[in-house]
Amino acid sequence: MTRVPRWIVFLAALTLLGPVAVGQWGRGRRREIRPEEVDRQGLPVWQNNPQFEGELFTFVRVRYSSYGGRAHWGNGKWATDYPDSDLNFSFRLQQLTTLKVDPHGKILELTDDQLFNHPFLYLIEPGHLVFDEAEIVALRKYLLNGGFLMVDDFWGEDEWENFRGELKRVFPDRDPLELPLEHEIFHCVYDLQQKPQIPSIHAWMNGQTTERWDAPEPHYKALFDDRGRMMVIICHNTDLGDGWEREGIDRRYFHEFSEKWAYPMGINILTYAMTH
Repeated sequence: MTRVPRWIVFLAALTLLGPVAVGQWGRGRRREIRPEEVDRQGLPVWQNNPQFEGELFTFVRVRYSSYGGRAHWGNGKWATDYPDSDLNFSFRLQQLTTLKVDPHGKILELTDDQLFNHPFLYLIEPGHLVFDEAEIVALRKYLLNGGFLMVDDFWGEDEWENFRGELKRVFPDRDPLELPLEHEIFHCVYDLQQKPQIPSIHAWMNGQTTERWDAPEPHYKALFDDRGRMMVIICHNTDLGDGWEREGIDRRYFHEFSEKWAYPMGINILTYAMTH
């Protein structure tokens, strides 16, 4: 598996000039659009030095098969927040760090052989996900061969129990462990003094900091391999992706959630994954 060398990741202080506005994804499109064809709505495309072509970090979103996963782009929980969150996070990553970043990102299925060219995967809304057998085999192989999976944006006990059960199908002999606030992942770049809970912008506009009555506190849990390497981080009762996606919608939301929590936590997770 291709890994991003540790020496590439040197990070700057988080001082954003202001929110960027990326257009919202048009629902109901019938033809699958490649990431490089997505209308960026003014978000700049940056150029990378050709000498870093083999070293670029590419943000890879997992397209899973359940819940309409292989239908057109407008369907399926896997596509929540796409493309805005992916584009904005990639933009901020190249802006705030010296990491060389692909401006377009990718969407891959777990059974795609290309998966092994990318050390970091992002999977969203797994509260009703059901892996098929081929996905279970592929994900287990990917993670045991050095890959890292970030899981985000699902809320409440029912959704947790569903995803925990699916993880058990991948690794019957392993259980996710809650990460204490003292863990390095909360401090490795940005020193976070609490575990971020990021509500959707709609919940926040209604005065809520959570999206469900049974999701009062955020949880960050991890799955480890036999050597103690973190393979999976599970961000439960929080929505980092909405903090990335919605940064250009409301300046208050941007400063309170995107700038203060969503980007710092995302960059911490990515940096930890690439350097451990």
